[in-house]
Amino acid sequence: MTSPAVAPAQNDIRGVLIQVAGGRLLLPNATIAEVLSYPEPDPVPGAPDWLLGRIRWRGWQLPLVAFARLAGLADERGGLGSKVIVLRALGGHPRAPYFALLTQGFPRLVTVSREALVEVGDGALPPGALARVMLNEDDAFVPDLEAIEGLIGGALAAAA
Repeated sequence: MTSPAVAPAQNDIRGVLIQVAGGRLLLPNATIAEVLSYPEPDPVPGAPDWLLGRIRWRGWQLPLVAFARLAGLADERGGLGSKVIVLRALGGHPRAPYFALLTQGFPRLVTVSREALVEVGDGALPPGALARVMLNEDDAFVPDLEAIEGLIGGALAAAA
């Protein structure tokens, strides 16, 4: 007799841990549209250093963000071995439904449960972060995607 498959608890969600220079990010899996090899971005003159430029993806020109630079964690640059994660924008703007995030390798799928996730309230959060958490043994930032979208919009408007 075979044992039934163990179903995840009702409140568990699928997430991804994403490695960036100087840290990790925890995101819901549903926010990721695609993972790409790093393409050299087209520069955006006058943009802040965390806005690496724009990349082409499925007919869109996506802003490429280095979270580690934005948050002041590290001087992250793309290159061999870097990946780009295309994220669904939460702001609902029809002209900017996606943006891209520079990462160091592939995201790792994780199950996020209430028991395994603990918020770490040990000081001020860096720009672009909503929370700092521990998921099992992994320390990670939960990025504030709506705030990052706002920063991207402001940076692109100022650079235009």
